[in-house]
Amino acid sequence: MSIEIIAYTQAHETAWEGFCAGAVNSTLLHTRGFLSYHVDRFKDLSVLIMQSGKLVGVFPAAESPSDTTLVISHPGITYGGIVHQGWLSGTRMIEVLTALAEYYGKNGYQRLQYKPVPFIYTKTPAQDDLYALFRLGAQRIRCDLSCTIDLTNRQPLSERRRRGLKKALKAVTLSSDPALLGELWAVIAQNLAHKHNAKPVHSLAELTLLKDRFSQLITIRCALMDGHVEAGVVFFNSPSIWHAQYIAASEIAYNVSALDAVFDSAITDAQQVGVRYFDFGTSNEDGGKVLNDGLYRFKSEFGGGGIAHEYYEVNLC
Repeated sequence: MSIEIIAYTQAHETAWEGFCAGAVNSTLLHTRGFLSYHVDRFKDLSVLIMQSGKLVGVFPAAESPSDTTLVISHPGITYGGIVHQGWLSGTRMIEVLTALAEYYGKNGYQRLQYKPVPFIYTKTPAQDDLYALFRLGAQRIRCDLSCTIDLTNRQPLSERRRRGLKKALKAVTLSSDPALLGELWAVIAQNLAHKHNAKPVHSLAELTLLKDRFSQLITIRCALMDGHVEAGVVFFNSPSIWHAQYIAASEIAYNVSALDAVFDSAITDAQQVGVRYFDFGTSNEDGGKVLNDGLYRFKSEFGGGGIAHEYYEVNLC
């Protein structure tokens, strides 16, 4: 198999977006429309994978902001990996991953960090890259734990969540009005600052830009009390999965279990439109080494189970 690795340029944007639209394992995170919102933060090292002149894969990647010898797929997104349309299976995937390692090695990099797409985000089974990583001697360097509901086989709500939902429905009004994004963002920022002394990954301006680009996939759902947003969730969705990117509640909303009503409404709507998975996101700190057990338990009590987000590293020397 004759594989050629071509460095991505803006001239390839249309081809990249078209390819992702037909891929078996791409989400909005893999698109240039998403990756370009923070292009100024990273040295882009994305590539197109060609076989005998035909595009067979794309690989979003950038140099690590803290280590010029490390290339990551991708430091600006939760997961990356080789995006393909199903043809890169078995030995083909091994050959392509080998070619990528050789390409980045020849360009002076010593290590490649690879973040596979969790299986819940793929249209069909597509974990050939995990086997290829094994064959290349990759080491798993990190693992985060997400909680996800399989909506075709959802486990029952816990009694605590039933009580929380009953309380919340008496106290809040729900809305999915995108005009409330600014109010919700204030709650998210305050929540992160108070609980974790941290800031949101995205600024309000960045999220607004992304919301405009992906209006059907990036949505919000809020709980209002006395006409003000006190809790809510920002969703990054795909056709087969709804993902809670940001979750936050003020102290007053926490006291009435407002998020129980937000999640119950969103999960019900996801089921009604035929979504397969509802993903609450990871509950980890310190590079995956610490599990926020209280947060994870809260999510799992809605009827979910664990999904691993893995990180691998390939030695390029």
